[in-house]
Amino acid sequence: MEKRQLGTTGLHMYPIAFGGNVFGWTIDQNKSFEILDAFTGAGFNFIDTADVYSRWAPGNASGESEAIIGNWLRERNNRSEVIIATKVGSDMGDSKKGLKKDYIIQAAEASLKRLKTDYIDLYQTHFDEESTPVQETLEAYQQLIKDGKVRYIGTSNMSPERIKESLQTSQEHGLPLYETLQPHYNMLDRQGYESTYEQLALANNLGVIPYFSLASGFLTGKYRTKEDLGKSARGGDMDKNFNERGFRILAALDKVAAQYNATPTTVALAWLINRPSITAPIVSATSISQLDSLIAAPKLSLTAEDVAFLTQESK
Repeated sequence: MEKRQLGTTGLHMYPIAFGGNVFGWTIDQNKSFEILDAFTGAGFNFIDTADVYSRWAPGNASGESEAIIGNWLRERNNRSEVIIATKVGSDMGDSKKGLKKDYIIQAAEASLKRLKTDYIDLYQTHFDEESTPVQETLEAYQQLIKDGKVRYIGTSNMSPERIKESLQTSQEHGLPLYETLQPHYNMLDRQGYESTYEQLALANNLGVIPYFSLASGFLTGKYRTKEDLGKSARGGDMDKNFNERGFRILAALDKVAAQYNATPTTVALAWLINRPSITAPIVSATSISQLDSLIAAPKLSLTAEDVAFLTQESK
């Protein structure tokens, strides 16, 4: 397993990123520590979160995921060994949202406090605010980088037009460039990324770290009947994928998985890792057994024929 450079940054990561949206939502701090210990103990080094995680859980107020990660970093004393990525721009409640300069500076300080660290390796625009000029947002990031509080910046959930405008503005005004893209992309949901973002990412050497890499769990194969929908907090509307294409993709994953004595989860992630534009998929786990299937993906050497078969079956 070899590290990959994240875009043109000085960050190098193994090709699986852990998604911290489960921290403070479907697993508590003790379980989160156990998962993080196992993930980094297996050699992986990239943890992605956001200031808004996990506001949606009953009783939460935003920032729970960052706080758990911060507690873990302090207790393990391993900050220099891991890459921490977080995001800004989501609605935190109490009118706390957006991409104006003053707000970004304040939000970054709050994230740093929760993460118990002096710097964020990758700070990402979570959701765009088109009423704010891209130059103002980039100037905020420039200030944070100048102050040593952020190393690199990236974007997610931004239109290709606004990404292009941002990149052009950065070049024209000497502002920091978006170095990474975090899109919604997996074997089931291909069209949006491949038709709209993939060439943009390749042309601008963006490191790509897709979220929903397992289609909220559908590609694990655990949702195959309506009776399966109650298996997890994400099972609610999974039956929208119960169609000819969805079942064809699951059958293809089953077939390849059987050849390697692997799980559909591992195969689905290995397919993503093999995509030329992808640096590393972001995935989450709530148990060690789930984690084992995730971290096995970089070690699964799919043949060109396997990749072509999976690509064809998931069209």
